[in-house]
Amino acid sequence: MVSIPETTITSSDGRRSIPLIGFGTASETEGGDVVKAAVVEAIKAGYRHFDTASLYQTEKPLGEGINEALRLGLIKSRAELFVTTKLWCTSTEGHLVLPAMKKSLQNLGLGYVDLYLIHWPLKLNQEQFIPPIPKESIAAINIKEVWEAMENCVNLGLTKSIGVSNSAPRIIEEILSIAKIPPAVNQVEMNPLWQQRKLNEFCKKNDILLTGYSPLGGYNTQWGHNRVMECDVIQDIAKSRGKTPAQIALRWIYEQGVSFVVKSFNKERMKQNLEILDWSLTEDELNIISKIPQQKHVYLSGAMGEPSDIIAQLDVDLAFQ
Repeated sequence: MVSIPETTITSSDGRRSIPLIGFGTASETEGGDVVKAAVVEAIKAGYRHFDTASLYQTEKPLGEGINEALRLGLIKSRAELFVTTKLWCTSTEGHLVLPAMKKSLQNLGLGYVDLYLIHWPLKLNQEQFIPPIPKESIAAINIKEVWEAMENCVNLGLTKSIGVSNSAPRIIEEILSIAKIPPAVNQVEMNPLWQQRKLNEFCKKNDILLTGYSPLGGYNTQWGHNRVMECDVIQDIAKSRGKTPAQIALRWIYEQGVSFVVKSFNKERMKQNLEILDWSLTEDELNIISKIPQQKHVYLSGAMGEPSDIIAQLDVDLAFQ
């Protein structure tokens, strides 16, 4: 079993350890039993950080997988794991945050999570996320009100740390100007084809850990792309080093001083994705990767439907490099 390195983030305890490699549970097609079984296998392989969200509808099977791992003796206590979940946009109002947090904990079967993130800095005024979203159902978030409610979740012991996802400096600076508890993490799209240099630098200056999702581009998913895995630069380095393209991409993101969340429910690939810790990319390889043309993939405007000034601004905010 691989032992995954950790760093620390701000928390209700002062500083809290977070494994640098997390296991993602976002799933388009797999049912709850598949997710539960994958969580157990991931724990066997060495993963200790599990990432879910209200939107993914995988909180319940993640909790069941954790319980199964405890029953099997794979872990001695829930405290050995780091669990992240997220506040969905239908609940980004001050009075809705606490009920959403409690619902997530109920789904997970846990007394607390380690990290609670605002999934998108946006308000959706409709119950279900079924695109296209009508323009009139999209509203700006009152970040002060929502952040105060997130801080309340910390004060109540429901989460150890709080943070954001898909957030650019404009939103983060607004939070920092009013926060009693600063954001610990910003989870964003990040891979060799979207390297997030400026955002990573900004977050480091503000003691915020950047966490990359889609480090392989969301390979072979409906919402993702195959450009990372099919990138000639990544493939050439993989061939010369006797590694897989996925391992090259994951080692690259690991060397950026961030954490990342990778998702595969295949047992062999779960293990391969952790086989990146005992070797390094060379300066020449890093230099070549740094010159890959940059291309952002996750745009809200493409997912929502009707054009909206609020969505367009969020997309512009997140498109800087």
